[in-house]
Amino acid sequence: MPRSIANILRETGFYAALAFFFILAAFPFYWMLITSFKTNADLYNVTNIPFWFNDPPTLEHFRYLFEQTLFARWLWNSLIIGICVVAITLVTALPAAYSLARLTGRNGETLGIGIFLTYLVPPTLLFLPLSRVIADLGLQNSMWSLVLVYPTFTIPFCTWLLMGFFKAMPPEIEEAAIVDGCSLFGAFIRMTLPLSLPGILTAVIFTFTLTLQEFVYALTFISSSDQKPITLGVATDLIRGDIFYWGEIMAGALIASIPVAIAYNFFLDRFIAGITGGAVK
Repeated sequence: MPRSIANILRETGFYAALAFFFILAAFPFYWMLITSFKTNADLYNVTNIPFWFNDPPTLEHFRYLFEQTLFARWLWNSLIIGICVVAITLVTALPAAYSLARLTGRNGETLGIGIFLTYLVPPTLLFLPLSRVIADLGLQNSMWSLVLVYPTFTIPFCTWLLMGFFKAMPPEIEEAAIVDGCSLFGAFIRMTLPLSLPGILTAVIFTFTLTLQEFVYALTFISSSDQKPITLGVATDLIRGDIFYWGEIMAGALIASIPVAIAYNFFLDRFIAGITGGAVK
């Protein structure tokens, strides 16, 4: 076979596989988008083709969310929970990861692996003892219970992630700052943190995304509608018995997913650098 034909076939196969995986990944978002703007008559008419609009698009599902449900409150609750959990995670994970990364010998690595293993414990095994802790603290049926619980699985992973990133940074940078008059803490603040921005952004995006998509703890600890985050509110208040408000459910999922998609695309380069930054030294 001539080389040119082999190259064409190779490129055709590559782009065909790429197109297949792109469609596979993008189709749920497309389905969510088109369902959000369909009328109920268009949604429930089995003779209509479901992949495009058979009737003119409508905003009735979005109006229903903001006028007849507590959707705006759910968004606000999720934002407050996400910001608080991100702050707690960074304040805890940054010094912990830096300390473990700079420990000599196998102690730092062993402790880091032990911390990461706690992240692998399934939430379904932890919500029972955690519910007792929440009850003793008087945080039942409050979104602040999630602010307390979510760092239990965001801190271990972010500590492990940042450990690899700090290990990839040469300690001579901090030693030079100390020679110039900085304290160890000053070298950490002025030199290490600015150079660790991709890893920090990765931890922030991971933590915030995880708080938005978590469901088990929210379902366990919260029952009042005004305290629910968006994942729980959409999944419970828009499903009543055997009636699924598909238009409103998809509209709520679309609104919740857009900020995350924008954040991932806007910080994509830094996110990849943060994920892979600790891979090599």
